[in-house]
Amino acid sequence: GSKDAIYTKIINFNNEKMQITWAAKELFPHENVSFSYTFDEGDHKIWKSCPNYLLDQDYNYGCLFETEGPTLAISIRNSNGSEELYSKRLKSDFYIKPSRPENVTFFWKEDTVTVSCNKPERGVKCLRLEFQYKSKFDKDWQSRTSKCCSVGEQGFDSGKCYYFRVRLKRLAPLCNVVPYSSDWEAETFWMNGTLLDSCDDDKKSQSNTVIILSCLLAVLLLMLILSILLCKWQRVRKSVMPAIPDPKHIFSDLFNDHNENFQEWIDKTDPAVVQTKLEYEEPECIIEAESQQEDEKNSDKQGPREKNFPFSGAAENDDPKAAQVACLMPTSSTIASFAGFQILMNDDMYVML
Repeated sequence: GSKDAIYTKIINFNNEKMQITWAAKELFPHENVSFSYTFDEGDHKIWKSCPNYLLDQDYNYGCLFETEGPTLAISIRNSNGSEELYSKRLKSDFYIKPSRPENVTFFWKEDTVTVSCNKPERGVKCLRLEFQYKSKFDKDWQSRTSKCCSVGEQGFDSGKCYYFRVRLKRLAPLCNVVPYSSDWEAETFWMNGTLLDSCDDDKKSQSNTVIILSCLLAVLLLMLILSILLCKWQRVRKSVMPAIPDPKHIFSDLFNDHNENFQEWIDKTDPAVVQTKLEYEEPECIIEAESQQEDEKNSDKQGPREKNFPFSGAAENDDPKAAQVACLMPTSSTIASFAGFQILMNDDMYVML
C-alpha cells in the first residue's frame, strides 16, 4: 500500500533520545527491514543507519538513536536497502516525553499537602506537574494537576495512611502531537507528615495495639473474676467452717502483760475489767467467811439461793479476787487447760480450777 499508511510510534525522550517503532510482523511479515534517519535539511542530507535496533523474535521492529535537532526525516527500506517501503518527515519537539520529576518534596501543613520538584532545563512552559494520591481505604487514585513545578491539595486526614505519586505531563496539542507524560516517580507512603515504609506498617501497628489492649482487658477481667470468686470462697468457708475463738484474745493481758502469771494478773487486774473481758454478766455470789456451821444454819433458815463454787486455794486464803473470779466463771462438765490452770467450760460460763 501507500508509504504513508504505515503506523509508527515516535517518542522523543526528554529531547535526548529518539525511539521509533513499527509493527514488523504485520507490516513486513516476510522480510527484515532496515531503518535510516537524518536531522539535516535541504538537499544535502546525510542519512545514518540505525545504531540500535529493537528486536522481536529476530525481526527489527524499532530503532533507538540520539536526538540531534528539531527536524527529523526517517526511511524504512527492504533488507538490502534497494527499495524504500516507508518515509516520513516530522518535528521531533512535538513528540517529547518528559523525564521523571527530580527532587520531589512533600510539605505538610495541617490538612494541606504541597508537592514540588526541580524545574527542568527546557520546556517548562509546556509541562504540568500531576499529583495523585489515595488512602489505604480508597480503590481509585485522586488527581491534582498544576503548573510546573508545584501543586497543592487539601482535605487530608491525619489519621489515614496515603499513597503518593508524581509525574510530569507534556501539554497537547499546544506543545506535543501526542500528550506524553513521564513515568511515575516511585510511590511513597505518608501519614500525618511522616514518611512510612509502607501503609501495611500502619495496619500492623494498629493490629498490634488492638492485640495489646485486648490482652490487657482480658487480664483485668480475669483478675476481677478471681477477686469475686475469692470473696465468695471466703464467705462459704466462714459459713461452713466458722473460726474457733482463741482464749488468748479474751485474756490478752494475761498472756502479753503478765507472761501467763495468773496470780499476778489477779492481783493487778481490776475486777470490773475482768468482768468486761469475760463479756458475761456477773451472777450474784455470796462469799461467807464464817464457819461452816453458821453457813448451814443460815441455809436452813433462808433456803438455797446460790450454789458456791470453791476455788482451789483461794477460799482457804480468803482471797476476795480469786473468789470473785470463781463466781464469774460458768460451770461445765467439759474441762480445758491453759497457762497451768484448768477451765471447766459450758455454753454459758467458765470455771477456772
